[in-house]
Amino acid sequence: METIEAGSPDRQVPDPFRAIADPTRRRIIDLVGPSPRPVGELSEILGISQPAVSQQLKQLRETGVVTHRQVGRERHYELVPGALAAVRDWLDHYDAFWDDRLDRLGAHLDKQRN
Repeated sequence: METIEAGSPDRQVPDPFRAIADPTRRRIIDLVGPSPRPVGELSEILGISQPAVSQQLKQLRETGVVTHRQVGRERHYELVPGALAAVRDWLDHYDAFWDDRLDRLGAHLDKQRN
């Protein structure tokens, strides 16, 4: 499992950025977010083989973004609540950065007009 180190060398945590690095994994996240889905259904929607979907789901499980539960003979995959919080927090930093920059630009342009 690819991980990033957090704190001590003994402690490693999953890297949710790895989960969103691939467009197929992002699409799977979109699909399992609203409700759990089995591999077969994901395969049909995505138009790729079940083994290919399973490989992507393995990556998502390893990064802690999805989990599964057994329903009869099928595994239903679902999004782990809060699994992408680190991604959201990282993006929030840049939202604040750009909000500040755009506010400064707006103030500068207002001064130029007056």
